[in-house]
Amino acid sequence: MIKRIFDFVVSFVLLFVIALPVLLIAIAIKVNSKGPVIHWSQRVGRRNNVFSMPKFRSMKTDTPQVATHLLSTSQNYVTSVGAFLRKSSLDELPQLWSVLVGDMSFVGPRPALFNQDDLIALRTENGVDALRPGITGWAQVNGRDELSIPVKVQFDKEYLENRSFWFDLKIMVLTVLKVFMREGIHH
Repeated sequence: MIKRIFDFVVSFVLLFVIALPVLLIAIAIKVNSKGPVIHWSQRVGRRNNVFSMPKFRSMKTDTPQVATHLLSTSQNYVTSVGAFLRKSSLDELPQLWSVLVGDMSFVGPRPALFNQDDLIALRTENGVDALRPGITGWAQVNGRDELSIPVKVQFDKEYLENRSFWFDLKIMVLTVLKVFMREGIHH
């Protein structure tokens, strides 16, 4: 309950704080390419319920709905503004909305795409599906895109077994450091 209150209050405040940068990013996306500013992705959340997760659109509108690492030529689908947004993780800012409404938390396993059956099954088998997905998580700060699915789920399970306010705080600090150092990002 305390985690949910923290998520709600902090996301509410941050949405006001980042309003101007969000507006500038939206304008840059609109000027750079055709299509919507926000991409709503179908994701698997707590108890394997599917929800719509917003991200700033960083890909062209004809991009297939699969995990980026499954695209053989993913760079051909990324817009020029999108490349910057992805490397800086600014494409994730609209997920504050998902935290505010309770679909996500600041910290938890990253929400799987609706068609990542192997990841969803392994998380369910390990009880990780009981967690609210997060903007960042223990797996993200330990390798992000470099991790295989079984290793990612092991980190998710470790988070499940050890979660606490202090662990969440540690993950958030490590996330900020990783983003500034651009570690573990390959798309």
